[in-house]
Amino acid sequence: MFLNKYFRDFWRPRKGLAIAEACVIGVVAALSAIFLRFSSGFMGTFRVSTSYVIPAFLALPLIGASFGFIAGFLVDRFAPEASGSGIPQVKASLANVPIRLSWRVAAVKLVSAVLTLGSGMTLGRQGPTVHVGAALAAGMSRVVPTSPDHRRQMIAAGAGAGLAAAFNAPITGILFVVEELLQDLSGITLGTAIIASFIGGVLSRLLGGRSLQLNLELIESTSSFTITELPFYLLLGILAGLFAALFRQGLIQSLKYYRKLGISLPLRLALAGLISGIIIAVLPETFRNNTGLRQFIITGDLSVYRVALVFIAQFILTLVAFGSGAPGGLFAPSLILGSCLGYLVGFVEFQILGISSPNTYALVGMGAFFSGVSKVPITAIMIIFEITTDFNLVLPLMIGSVTSYLVADKLIPGSLYAKLLQLNGIDIDTVTSIDGRITQLTANEVMQRRVETLQSQMTVDEAIQAFSHSTQRGFPVLENNKLVGIVTQSDLMKIREGQLSRDASVKEIMTPHPVTISTKYNLGNVLYLLDRHQISRLPVLQGHRFVGMISRGDIIRAEANYLNCKSFPNQPKIKPSYTVYQTKSPSVGRGRLLVLVANPETADTLLQMAALIAKYNRYEIECLQVITISRHNNPAETPVKTSPSRQLLLSAEIMGKKWNIPVHTQIKVAHNVASATLDAIKERHIDTVLMGWKGSTNTPGRIFGNVVDTIIRQATCELLLVRLGNSFNLVNFKRCLVPMAGGPNSKIALKLLPALTTFNKKLEIRLTQVFSPSQTQTDTKGLEVAKNLLVNRYKLSNQVEIMPMKAASVSEGIINLVKSEGFDLVVLGASGEGMLQQAMKGNIPEAIASGVDCTVILVRGMSSE
Repeated sequence: MFLNKYFRDFWRPRKGLAIAEACVIGVVAALSAIFLRFSSGFMGTFRVSTSYVIPAFLALPLIGASFGFIAGFLVDRFAPEASGSGIPQVKASLANVPIRLSWRVAAVKLVSAVLTLGSGMTLGRQGPTVHVGAALAAGMSRVVPTSPDHRRQMIAAGAGAGLAAAFNAPITGILFVVEELLQDLSGITLGTAIIASFIGGVLSRLLGGRSLQLNLELIESTSSFTITELPFYLLLGILAGLFAALFRQGLIQSLKYYRKLGISLPLRLALAGLISGIIIAVLPETFRNNTGLRQFIITGDLSVYRVALVFIAQFILTLVAFGSGAPGGLFAPSLILGSCLGYLVGFVEFQILGISSPNTYALVGMGAFFSGVSKVPITAIMIIFEITTDFNLVLPLMIGSVTSYLVADKLIPGSLYAKLLQLNGIDIDTVTSIDGRITQLTANEVMQRRVETLQSQMTVDEAIQAFSHSTQRGFPVLENNKLVGIVTQSDLMKIREGQLSRDASVKEIMTPHPVTISTKYNLGNVLYLLDRHQISRLPVLQGHRFVGMISRGDIIRAEANYLNCKSFPNQPKIKPSYTVYQTKSPSVGRGRLLVLVANPETADTLLQMAALIAKYNRYEIECLQVITISRHNNPAETPVKTSPSRQLLLSAEIMGKKWNIPVHTQIKVAHNVASATLDAIKERHIDTVLMGWKGSTNTPGRIFGNVVDTIIRQATCELLLVRLGNSFNLVNFKRCLVPMAGGPNSKIALKLLPALTTFNKKLEIRLTQVFSPSQTQTDTKGLEVAKNLLVNRYKLSNQVEIMPMKAASVSEGIINLVKSEGFDLVVLGASGEGMLQQAMKGNIPEAIASGVDCTVILVRGMSSE
């Protein structure tokens, strides 16, 4: 006990621990930056040298496409968060958006960035280094117990250390964190960022083979500034702002264009690498060494035409590479473009005034263009100053960077990284305080949908059993699927006080007409009602239908998820499905039955079965057809053809009119059928899902298949899986077998039977339970209870019999019984703790479905896991 308390106290977040972590983060960020620098340099050398051994028009496109594909595969397969430059992800995480930053993301980012840069795509390594540093810091913050603020401080320190190590510029790393990422000047945040950036920058220089002297060896500080040059530096700032705005707009359009192609991330990167290789192959040999191009511009004596060619080529190549989602940054391309622009302006100035060299303007242009693109003028000034240590450049840098920033911001306001996040549905500019975010949520986003309920005709004894087997502290009471009251633990005190007997109905002890809210209530109103009536939970209604419960605990959980950067209900993001077609009928039913319509050959039969169930329960039918697309595309932005799907749904609408049942239809575009189904369940408040099931799966680790397994685990409603037999027909089926093994799904399976008998009044129902041959006595009490329920409640008096049997295995016994007795329908799932659990372990339903020719229906109730 003493040791546990000692370690808990030792690892508790505090200033000393934060400083120690910042030191470790600085070291790790520096090592990762050095690895990225040397590895990408080695891959670049390999690519350039290969282009001299093999013809460049073959070698460069081939290397670009192959390396790009491998990089895309690694990102797509192991860490999708590692795509792009990485700075938007860091910015979002620091804004408490639930984007994953971890050691796995850092490792994938490192390897994929090396491959991307080695492929010849004109992107930089500085953005990935920032991402890697932040991801490593986030992973480290999870090793010990930390607060959300402490975690954000460490991520910011990791990002600063990564940038400092990439540029060998510790002050730049600090300023970038403060100016762009965190906007936080608190003592502990600034202190940890300073320490981590300093250690990262110094260690990167020492281990990278340089001295602690900060200026570049190839640059001589010979710049000067006179008042007569002021118009030219202003012109440079204006041009940099204009081209930076154009560059930013080009980046956004490039991303949108690649998405419209509808191809996977590996193919996008391969295409970008191929195009880059082709373009570079036809350019002069200087363009093959992208890492040395910037120094070539600012130190070389070049022709104006060569510099202009570099600017145009670099501009186009960066748009081609960045739009693909390749793991590479924009810092290096921005600096190269700025140096070219500055060189051209400096050449004009030298021809007119002959005062300063074009190379000085190239350095100022670097800062100006970088400021216009990233909207961080202070960081832009400091990064060039730290590279050159030339005080004479500070004033020209201030003029050019601030002018460029103002022009670019006037044309395209806002941060580039915020714009990139908006493309993914994340708008951090609208983030308010935590309390503000919480109170703006609606009950629909926070409530618990999977809620156990009681029926008004149940006895108090049954209610007591429900309380003893559940973690719920209050049960809604329904009558004909409408909320009529609520039973809490305090209501059960009436039994202890002797006011009522255990045989009394739930109606007699419940609180009638409870306070309710609609799904549109915001949490501010919910909190007010909870406090006003001194209650701990509220039923949630959509119209007159009960759809969920919300408690104080749900509100606390939502706030905790936000603080811990976990999934937050109100956080905008790309939705996994998008509705492209929808029809609605009057909402007059007591519930909704969702039917997945996929196979035209079985659609009619499933719809007929849905009609039986809906007619008996007075439900509405919701028909869903899903068009699947690549998971790399945004469902809301992907064009699809809906004509075949609409033809399939038309039969459902015709059937609804024939049976006088409200039928709603919708077509969703989604990455997979399961996500679209779960979205429909949530959006339309579905009570029961009816879907086809092939009866077996070849997917390793799956029981019913990818789609069905996912829906079984996550659906917050009843689920009916139908495996149609070879000759199933609703008119002809006569004998139904219901295996029983106890558990909460028993009543769900039995509740299905009366609906099926509405079509065939002479349907024979046999209830069976499989016992082991070693059992000398068979307890058929469960079968008798089920029979009495069907006879007394559902009035199936002459149709129900019990058939206990002995067999070595459940599946073999049922298969043999079906074949010997000629059953044409088997309803499985009366088995919450029994058969359904065995299904998940031994796959009994698959064995039964594969061993019989008749139709099999598997039932999973709302409260099952």
